[in-house]
Amino acid sequence: MKLILRADVSGVGNKGDVVEVANGFGRNYLLPRGLAFKATEGAQAQAAAMKRSRDIRDAAARQAAQEVAKNLVSQPVTIKVRVGGDGRLFGSVTAADVVSAVQEQTGVEIDRRQVTLDEPIKATGTHLVPVKLHADVEFPVTVEVVSN
Repeated sequence: MKLILRADVSGVGNKGDVVEVANGFGRNYLLPRGLAFKATEGAQAQAAAMKRSRDIRDAAARQAAQEVAKNLVSQPVTIKVRVGGDGRLFGSVTAADVVSAVQEQTGVEIDRRQVTLDEPIKATGTHLVPVKLHADVEFPVTVEVVSN
């Protein structure tokens, strides 16, 4: 079944894409939920317009993410925490802590889901924390964890 997606569908495609899916998937999932419509000749032109507008929005979002990345890469973010005698933290520094410190010190708002911290930071020192603002824009933020 040939359909045009009205919204981004994980594993299938993005808004405006013309996709070929199994009949049952299209008939039982995509069409009833309003995620797609049948690909006719007139709808193909509409899909092309949707794709162009998506590309324009994507380029603007990428540009904005690159501007934010330039600002954040150049300046380190400092987080003050309570530290024990051996330099280990009481607790840990999480992605939410990094996001709040970035917002306080630089004024840039990022979502905690954009911070890809594999495991919480549990020691003082300088750490590079990867941040992914856009599919094409990923950069490290320097986080300095210091004692209170």
